[in-house]
Amino acid sequence: AACARSRRRAGGGGGGAVLLPSMLMFAVILASSGLLLMIERGILAEVRPLHPAAGGDAPRWRAVAEHGDGDLEHQVLQDTRNRTIHTVCGQRAMPRSVWDLTPGQRKTVLKHLLVSDKYRFLYCYVPKVACSNWKRILKVLGGALESVNVKLKMDHKSDLVFLGDMKPDEIRYRLKNYYKFLFVRNPMERLLSAYRNKFGEIKEYQLKYGVEIVKRYRKNGAQSAGDDVTFSEFLRYLLDEEAERMNEHWMPIYNLCQPCAVHYDFIGSYERLNADANYVLEQVRSPSFIRFPERQSWYKPVTTETLHYYLCNTQRQLIKELLPKYILDFSLFAYPLPNITSEFCRQ
Repeated sequence: AACARSRRRAGGGGGGAVLLPSMLMFAVILASSGLLLMIERGILAEVRPLHPAAGGDAPRWRAVAEHGDGDLEHQVLQDTRNRTIHTVCGQRAMPRSVWDLTPGQRKTVLKHLLVSDKYRFLYCYVPKVACSNWKRILKVLGGALESVNVKLKMDHKSDLVFLGDMKPDEIRYRLKNYYKFLFVRNPMERLLSAYRNKFGEIKEYQLKYGVEIVKRYRKNGAQSAGDDVTFSEFLRYLLDEEAERMNEHWMPIYNLCQPCAVHYDFIGSYERLNADANYVLEQVRSPSFIRFPERQSWYKPVTTETLHYYLCNTQRQLIKELLPKYILDFSLFAYPLPNITSEFCRQ
């Protein structure tokens, strides 16, 4: 199901939670972009998210496209992203603030919003989208680390301030007055990155999730140590999971950061990580010596070829069935649906 829930006011006192039906949001996207027909026909090559008609008020987060280095393609992408979010989030049924969300939805987004009071910004961290490096930067800005290049294991909790730990009036003030940003990534690439990292390297995830996944989806899989989960088994698991209850490493970005309820000033791309990150650092007036860290030499990124290999060796029907769960991430953030046509995969 898509990420949102039905919009209805709870009975009783004012300010009740506003809920949005998951299928309504899914229908908005599919009806607007023709994705449903394309999914049914298997025409997934070169499918682009919806392009709302021009006109209407300029998006509040227009600043997303204002930086740039003369890269016209990038500016077009950002403009598409701005207009799409503005159009979808402008629907009557969509949440207008975090107070319109269900308690569970609100808890999720508030615990993913990191706070810098000194530099007056909020950063919604998304696992598998360079969030560890952003946390390093926050710790340097807060004085807990001397340098972003200090070699130590990242503690994802200490020396960080989470918006969810604050009082309602403090939350409201920061949401209204602070610079807000997040970074996004191709949804399937992010899932593959999470799969390879968590089930290929992290014992805790192998035992907590891997053992159960293999047991659930593989005949005679009861003896698995959880370190041999296949990509197809992982996708089957995601298909059966409720989006709002997923682990944060594979929960849709929409659920994590609620871009309709939180009016972000900037949405950066993993594909332009350094340029977009340093732009944000300039916007929040961080010290000039702080630059976004370079990728570690040991890090093995998910390449286009690697992603295509995994997708083309996965049952097409399974991928098609999974797409609706991440359709808001594809559409709102202007990522094309994966090309898994037979012709493409033969190449």
